[in-house]
Amino acid sequence: MIDFTGKGCEAAASGGGLQAESSLPFSRRSFLIKTSCFGAFYAVAKLISLPALAAELADDSRVSQTPLVDKGFALVRKIGNGLYATISDPSKGNATLCNGGFLAGKDGALLIEGFTTPAGAAFQMDALRMVSQVPVKGALDTHYHFDHSMGNSFYGANGVPLWAHATTAKRMVDSYAPLQAADKEAVLGPYEKRIKEAKSDAERAHAQTDLNAVTGLFQIANASLLSLPNHPIDPAKLPMSIDLGGLTAVVESYPGHSGTDMVVRVPDQNVVYTGDLLFSGWYPVCFDERATISGWRNTLKKFAAFDKDTLFVPGHGQICGQEGIASIREVFDDIAGQAEKMFKAGVPAEEAQHRYAVPDKFKNFPIFAWGFTIGPAIAKLYAEWQAK
Repeated sequence: MIDFTGKGCEAAASGGGLQAESSLPFSRRSFLIKTSCFGAFYAVAKLISLPALAAELADDSRVSQTPLVDKGFALVRKIGNGLYATISDPSKGNATLCNGGFLAGKDGALLIEGFTTPAGAAFQMDALRMVSQVPVKGALDTHYHFDHSMGNSFYGANGVPLWAHATTAKRMVDSYAPLQAADKEAVLGPYEKRIKEAKSDAERAHAQTDLNAVTGLFQIANASLLSLPNHPIDPAKLPMSIDLGGLTAVVESYPGHSGTDMVVRVPDQNVVYTGDLLFSGWYPVCFDERATISGWRNTLKKFAAFDKDTLFVPGHGQICGQEGIASIREVFDDIAGQAEKMFKAGVPAEEAQHRYAVPDKFKNFPIFAWGFTIGPAIAKLYAEWQAK
């Protein structure tokens, strides 16, 4: 089911049933949003717990040590003057999964992310209303991926304009609409085949993580209404300043994770909502066909040049300072370093993807699925080197 108006449903915060009808013939069917059905995905997600707030942020006067609200699956913490971060803990629930936040000025507010479910978006809206009653100017998806956009229907049902990169709506339709009409066995069969035909225990284990992830994605797509952004933002016209009344946000676009990535900066307070251009304490997800490793590393280099006191709200993981940027750059350096040695030794790309060894330093970094993170990172690095 696809909603091209942003208003085609009424979502219950409890994740209850909703129905809507698209104007497109190929998608004239109804779905129930049931947040409890995503078994395979959450079997993975529940193992990813949120680390405690970093000790180095304890002395940062911008960061409240006591959350505004904490529902377990996510909490909202004040991180500046009118600035709030929504931080998810996947081990405790599935309503949000990614991080987001909101900015509340004297005249208006900006919400960041649609999350995985309407219930997640509703949670964030409720948190905003705990501190401000100003009108919401818009809700911004930092990129098109399902965990940042599948809850958009809540905003559409409540008349909140949905903002995103100009190509986000098309990427959502191209990626998720086919899954809604697809046969489950046809989608999952190739991944099950990879497990059976794996040539090593490592390859088999990696294939299993990929099957778990794709199974969850399939279930989410079939339980969700695609509510598409109705306020596309042309990246050529960025940066774009948004005056919320005594609080100015700047929307910028950078390459790296998805080809649709945007960040929200508040320069006056040195705060950046990065979307998935930053995975704090995680292995980065690199599977997207438009992800670029060299572009992403250049983006992180730019982030590292921001003020030393910059506070980052990552797409996943805990709020961090510049140490979080340094850490993910080290992860990319390690992947590239190991991959380059194998490349020069003539190891085929497909084999190299499974031979990468996670160093002790990063043993505690969650890996969402091998074929979504390390595997494609190495494949893309090989492609870049072969193109030279």
